[in-house]
Amino acid sequence: MYSIGRVSEMFGIPVSTLRYYDKEGLFPDMERSSGIRRFSERELEALRVIECLKASGLSIKEIRQFMDMVGEGPVSYSRRRALFEGRRAALEAEMAEMERVLAMLKFKCWYYETAEREGTEEGIEALLPDSLPPEIQVFYDRAHNKPKEE
Repeated sequence: MYSIGRVSEMFGIPVSTLRYYDKEGLFPDMERSSGIRRFSERELEALRVIECLKASGLSIKEIRQFMDMVGEGPVSYSRRRALFEGRRAALEAEMAEMERVLAMLKFKCWYYETAEREGTEEGIEALLPDSLPPEIQVFYDRAHNKPKEE
């Protein structure tokens, strides 16, 4: 069993946030000793899931709904799986978009480094869109959503 202070240290989460989670019913079976919260491995695992769902974009209200599903037992397995599959798909889409953004940033860093070195953009512009150095072409293509050639 862990104290709220220890759990706060372990997860890097403020004690006030842990109290809020408890107030919102996210730890429905937490033991208390003289009113003091005692976190078991069950609450630690719940906290890992809570933080995952929060990081994936769910609100505390939505996480509470998930925790309610957990309380329903096996009857909610398919709904719980659907929730995680939905969050996974949303996160994969966000990551794909961030990869595109990162590719544009890498391309533009190279672009302006080269322009600065050469004192002009003319040489770079002459290489667009398909004659860039191979390692830069990859970034350009990704940034412009060009399909990869097989």
